[in-house]
Amino acid sequence: MSKMPVLFVGHGSPMNAIEDNEYSRGWRKIAESIPKPKVILSVSAHWYTRGTRIMNEENPKTIYDMYGFPDELYKITYNTSGSPAVAEKASELISRKTKYDNSWGIDHGTWSVLVHMYPKRDIPVFQISVDRDAPPEQHYIMGRELRALREEGVLIFGTGNVVHNLRLVDWHKSNKGFDWAYEFDDYIYENILNKNHENILKYNELGDIARLAVPTPDHFYPLLYTLDASDEDDKISVHNKSCELGSLTMTAYLWG
Repeated sequence: MSKMPVLFVGHGSPMNAIEDNEYSRGWRKIAESIPKPKVILSVSAHWYTRGTRIMNEENPKTIYDMYGFPDELYKITYNTSGSPAVAEKASELISRKTKYDNSWGIDHGTWSVLVHMYPKRDIPVFQISVDRDAPPEQHYIMGRELRALREEGVLIFGTGNVVHNLRLVDWHKSNKGFDWAYEFDDYIYENILNKNHENILKYNELGDIARLAVPTPDHFYPLLYTLDASDEDDKISVHNKSCELGSLTMTAYLWG
C-alpha cells in the first residue's frame, strides 16, 4: 500500500460543519485528492489534557464541546467506529507514557472537518490528546514516532489553527486578518515550505507576534505532530490560506 499523506487543517468556527463555504469546499477537495484512509488518527486542539491520552473504544461518541450555536450543529453525529488496534499500535510507538482514556469522544475539531471530507462516516477514527504540559519539541517527536502508521493506511490528521486568539476576534473582519495574524501565518508558511522546522519549534522567539497568535498553544500544537510525521520527500500543498475575524487563520497543509 502506498504511504498515506499527513494533513493539518485550520478548522475555525464549528459553523463550518454546516456551511458550504470556501473552507468546507477546500476540505472536500483535499479528500478527493488523496487515497482513502483505512483509519484516521486525529490530534485535535479540543482534547487538551494533562499527559497524553489515547481513545481506544469501538464506538466513540460525538462530543459537542462548544456553546451558543444553532441547534442544527448539536444534531450532527459523526457516528463512525473507533480503531482499538491502531490505537494500541500508536501507544506502542510513542516512547513517553500514555494512557487510554474514553471519557472524551470525537470533538468538533475533528468532526466539523470530517463531515465534509468523509460524509459517509465509513472510516474508523480515534483521537490522541494534546498534552498541555509537554514542550513543543515533545509534540514534534511524537509526530515522528507515529510516522510509521502512514505505511499502514493511517491518515495522521492535526486539527487546530496556526493563529487562534478568540479574545481578539473582530466580527467586522470576515475574511480579513490583523497584520500580526498574517505575519505569523506567513512565518509558519515560509518555514514549512523551506522545511525549517526548528524555526517553527522556536515560534516564541517572535515575541509579541507569537503571544498574540498563540496565546495558548492548544490550537498550535497539533501542527507540530504533522510536521514531524511528514517525510523529507513529501510534496507540500497549501489550502485555505486565509484569515477570518481578524485573529483566526484557516491555513491547511498536506504532505505527500
